Amino acid sequence: MNAGILCLNKPPGITSRDAVNIVQRLARPLKVGHAGTLDPAAQGVLVVCVGRATRLIPFIHELPKSYLATFLLGRSSPTDDMEAEVTPFEGGNIPALDAVRAALPRFLGRIEQRPPDYSAVKIAGRRAYDLARRGKTVELRPRTVEIYRIELIRYEYPELELRVECGSGTYIRALGRDLAIALGTRAVMAALLRTAIGEFRVENAVAPRALDRENWQAFLRPAREAVRHLPSLRPPEDDLRRLRNGGMIPVDLTLPVGTRIAVLDKQNELVGICETVERNIAKPLINIMGEG
Repeated sequence: MNAGILCLNKPPGITSRDAVNIVQRLARPLKVGHAGTLDPAAQGVLVVCVGRATRLIPFIHELPKSYLATFLLGRSSPTDDMEAEVTPFEGGNIPALDAVRAALPRFLGRIEQRPPDYSAVKIAGRRAYDLARRGKTVELRPRTVEIYRIELIRYEYPELELRVECGSGTYIRALGRDLAIALGTRAVMAALLRTAIGEFRVENAVAPRALDRENWQAFLRPAREAVRHLPSLRPPEDDLRRLRNGGMIPVDLTLPVGTRIAVLDKQNELVGICETVERNIAKPLINIMGEG
């Protein structure tokens, strides 16, 4: 198989790169890449693309991500989690349950969020966490992120547990930081579990260290699962051949110009992505047929 997707359950204590390296050693010489980094202390769903499915990583980034996060109120740290020294926040409030519930809706929808100083965001080509570790001043601008759902699961001060569904680029520890500030206190993230990226769910994920040369391909999922959110098309063989050679094809769908379409073969396997350039004409955008 030259294209497929692994849904990994990354354990805490290893980096996302460590998990990808495990797959890389098994899949050589195929390319391997992941969609959506998890911090070393976090665990849960890490989607890893193999072979030409790596071309679908931007589409996986479009999928909503779901998390269970636990925060400790009345504390702060430079990293907004427990990876750095945690100190008590003096003079902060002990928020009432009703106050917590009342504050949550202001974080729904499209909001402005400043990434943590210790994050992978680049400043003049350098990762922010590299600069912060060197004692440099880090000034990250807020950016727009989208929160689709935020739900209170449990609150027993100082512990606060939330379920969050959000778009790409959202920092959950920054969300906890900002919520705590709105409540008149501070917070650190104590635990984070990513439960899903789209339909890639933690209950169906495999531990990276459970993979070996004999079994890893059995866990590969079809590349089409990365683009379930796109409209699909099963063109005749002549049109598939034309797309493979870079030609345009007629599309028996009424879609706006610029719509991306998942192209499937008769076996329901994804062979590529095309994009409408006129109302009923599409051009090839991504080809995942062939070798490598």
